[in-house]
Amino acid sequence: MKIQLPHPFVLLLGAVAIAALLTWIIPAGEYQRRTDAATGREVVVAGTYARVAAAPVGLKAALLGVPRGIIAGADVILTILFVGGAFAFLEATGALARLVGMLVGCTRRPRTIVIAVSLAFATLGALENMQEEIIALVGVLVLLSRGLGFGSVTALAMSVGAAAVGAAFGPTNPFQTGIALRFAEMPPMTIPVIRFGLLIGAVTVWIVWTLAMAQRGDVAASAASLPTEGRATKRDGLLLAIVIVPFLPYVIGVLRFDWGFNELSALFLVVGFAIGLASRRDLTTTARDFIKGMETMLGAALFVGLARAISVVLTDGHVIDTIVYGLATPLAHVPGKVAALLMIPMQAALHVPVSSVSGQAVLTMPIMAPLSDLLGISRDAAVIAFQTGGGLMDLITPTNGALLAVLLAAQVDYGRWLRFAIPGAVLVAIVGAVGVILAA
Repeated sequence: MKIQLPHPFVLLLGAVAIAALLTWIIPAGEYQRRTDAATGREVVVAGTYARVAAAPVGLKAALLGVPRGIIAGADVILTILFVGGAFAFLEATGALARLVGMLVGCTRRPRTIVIAVSLAFATLGALENMQEEIIALVGVLVLLSRGLGFGSVTALAMSVGAAAVGAAFGPTNPFQTGIALRFAEMPPMTIPVIRFGLLIGAVTVWIVWTLAMAQRGDVAASAASLPTEGRATKRDGLLLAIVIVPFLPYVIGVLRFDWGFNELSALFLVVGFAIGLASRRDLTTTARDFIKGMETMLGAALFVGLARAISVVLTDGHVIDTIVYGLATPLAHVPGKVAALLMIPMQAALHVPVSSVSGQAVLTMPIMAPLSDLLGISRDAAVIAFQTGGGLMDLITPTNGALLAVLLAAQVDYGRWLRFAIPGAVLVAIVGAVGVILAA
C-alpha cells in the first residue's frame, strides 16, 4: 500500500511539534561558548558540556517559535522572494518557454543535456552552496526535462540533487567545507588532491545514478506538454542574460568579500526591474508583475521559516547540545578509523534537528576536531565526515525547507523523491567514506 505523506507545510509544523515534545524528554544541557573574533559567531568549547535546568517548551512557546523561525530566516526568505520573483517574472514573459523549446528542438542527445545541466548546478553548489536559489528555476527545469523525454524527478536530480552533492564536497564552499575547516582550526585548503578527487568522484556517481534512473523509470508522460509560443528571439536571450549574469558577481562576492543572501537579494531587486524595462513595460506594470512573481514563491519562503522554527524550539529547550554530546561521546570508545566512519551517520542524524550546514559546522567541529586528536586520526577526516553526513542529508531530510519547497514546485511527492534520492545518496556517501579513510 502506498503511503501518502502530508503536505510539506503540515510536515514541517509536525516537526516543530516533535521538537517541542523532545524538550520534555531529552535532558537539558549546554556547552560553554566563546566568540570567534574573526566571524563573530558563538563557538562551543569542547569538554565543557554540563546539565542545566530543564526548560521544556510548551504549546504557546512552540507556536511562537514559528514566527520567530521566520524572523530568523528573514535573509533567506527575502532571497527566495526576490530571486524567485525575478525568475517567475521572466517565465511570465514567455521567454523561458521559447528558449527551452529551442534547446530541445536543437538537441538529439538528451543525456548530454542532463550531464551538462548537472555539472552546472554541481559547480554552483561547490562554489556558493546553491540551494534556495533553485526554487525559482524548478518550473523551467521540469519543462526542459519533459522536453528531453524525462520527468520531474530527473529535473530535480540534475538541479537540486547535483547542487547538494557539489556543495557537500566543494573544496572551497565557504558555507560547508570552508567554515568546517575554520572551526576545526585548520587552513582553508588542506589535502587538495583528495578533496578535488572527492568532488569529481561524488558528482560523477550522482550523474551516473541520475541517468540510470531516468532511463529506467522517470519518463515524461508526454513531450506534448511543451508549450508552443513561437520561436525564441534575441530579446528572450537578453532577458535570460539579465537573470543569469548577476550570479557571477555574487559568486565572486561570496568567495572574496564575504557576501551572503542580502547581497543576492539586492542584486535581484535590480534584476526584477531590469526584466520589466527590457520587456517594454513601464515602472508601474513592472512593479505589479514583479510582485505577482513573488507571490508564487510565498509558500516556498514560509517552508524555510518553518524549518528554522525547529532549531529555535530545540535551542529554547536547551537540548541541541545534549543531542550533540550524546552522539559524539560513544565515538571516543571505538578504534580511530571506525570512529571516523561513524562520524558520518552521527553528522547525518544531527542534520535533522540542525538543518543549517554552516550552523552544524560551528556546533560540531570544535568538538569533533579535538576528539579526532584523541582518537589518533586527522582533523581532515572529521571534516570530510561532516561534509558527507551533514551535506548529503540536504538531499533527503524533511527539515530542509528549501528541499520541500522545490518538491512542491515540481509537484513531486516527498516519498517518491526519497525512493530516488536515498539510494543515490548512499552511493555518493561511499565515495565520502573512502575519503574519510584516505584522510584518516
